Amino acid sequence: MKCIIAHNQKHFYDQVIVRSEVFLIEQKVPIKEEIDVLDSEAVQFIVYDEDKPIGAARFREVEGKGKVERVCVLKQYRKQGIGRLLMDYIEDYARKQNIKKLVLNAQLSALPFYRALGYKEHGEIFLDANIEHKTMDKQL
Repeated sequence: MKCIIAHNQKHFYDQVIVRSEVFLIEQKVPIKEEIDVLDSEAVQFIVYDEDKPIGAARFREVEGKGKVERVCVLKQYRKQGIGRLLMDYIEDYARKQNIKKLVLNAQLSALPFYRALGYKEHGEIFLDANIEHKTMDKQL
């Protein structure tokens, strides 16, 4: 397994494939809510199992903080450390950009995963794409 930053059109396409499988097909998120204009300004991360894309996320700098978004792993690869690999890679990238704090909006089902990585939740539960979320952050 390896995590990379998307550097070409194939990489971008590969992360769209993973996100589509998880968010559009599995979770029934409307395409207009999943694929947006922010993709063009975000740094895209992809995890590969050899040549197969199996995980993805995007990262943006917003108001001096790193915003982690669209974190996903294909269903058959979950509970194997892929999400941790992806998040570790993103955190290393953020540190190299001298970003001191990361924020994300986690689906309630993913709260234990992010807590285990040191993220703290705050605020109220809110709906995003008709799925309950909470905001979380982590000091780097």
